Amino acid sequence: MSARRDEDFTAYVQARLAWLRRVAYLLCQDWQQADDLVQTAITTLYVHWRRARTMENVDGYARVILVHAFLNERRGGWARRVTLTGQLPDAPGPAPDADDAMDVRGALAGLPPRQRATLVLRFYCDLNVDQAARVLGCSAGTVKSQTAKALAGLRRALEPGGAAPRGEAPAAARGITAPVSRTTPATGTDPSGPRSRADTPGRTYGAPARRASHG
Repeated sequence: MSARRDEDFTAYVQARLAWLRRVAYLLCQDWQQADDLVQTAITTLYVHWRRARTMENVDGYARVILVHAFLNERRGGWARRVTLTGQLPDAPGPAPDADDAMDVRGALAGLPPRQRATLVLRFYCDLNVDQAARVLGCSAGTVKSQTAKALAGLRRALEPGGAAPRGEAPAAARGITAPVSRTTPATGTDPSGPRSRADTPGRTYGAPARRASHG
């Protein structure tokens, strides 16, 4: 039974890994951090796989774990202790209207973590207000308020001469470049875009090392 459970888990992760990485990247705005978030999330998912595999919406359960991992990391101060400097050795390949896409990504990266998570859930994952509230563990009113504040921050940042939101420095200011495509938080299109060798994770995902089952 344990071997069959591991097979089911590995098949699910292999099928949904690209989607998990895209959501993680939108949350943290860095491919290496996105891979770390995904690894944390799928490890937690494995521990609870016996329960998760019986759920009607396994993707929703995995998404909740991923968002909580992102918010817990930001709350724990990891992002303030670790600073990335310099440029990646390879630049992303050319893409249409890359400047516009980078402006949108930079504005999104500048939002506070909960506002950013709210926009990703509402406009990329296409959750309604009540669904996003359940993922974030807050009221529907808070989701509406966070959405309004986040969209206002994006508009201010994208106006000519506008300043980035106050939550974090824009990605470019933190020495981070990332693959881009022409998209906004409302489109839900694949954000991964052309990639360089520098953002290839180079790891294999599957069932973590055998541990005592926790259900």
